[in-house]
Amino acid sequence: MARAATTSDAFNAIAEPQRRDILALLRAGERPATDLARALGMSAPQASKHLRVLREVGLVQVREAGRERVYGLDARGLQPIHEWVGGFERFWNDSFDRLDTYVQDLKQTRQEN
Repeated sequence: MARAATTSDAFNAIAEPQRRDILALLRAGERPATDLARALGMSAPQASKHLRVLREVGLVQVREAGRERVYGLDARGLQPIHEWVGGFERFWNDSFDRLDTYVQDLKQTRQEN
């Protein structure tokens, strides 16, 4: 089965580590494309390609500020990912509960010895 294009949805777009890095930088606020490229050690054309994909799937917004293009996070695009990951919350909570029980048992055993 052929893999879907990276521009098809947020899941495919964030499969690329450099795009996740861009989103992480944008959590702190808007940044010009040149700043993003410099912060991630990539060329401006590379950054532009990644930003185009993120914009096409609705994860970032762009605005003109003079001669610069300034990008900002549009977290609404992360909603499908949030909903999917949320389905695993019960599993994580159960795992942490078991871990807590194990740690408490270890502490109790150590105190008894």
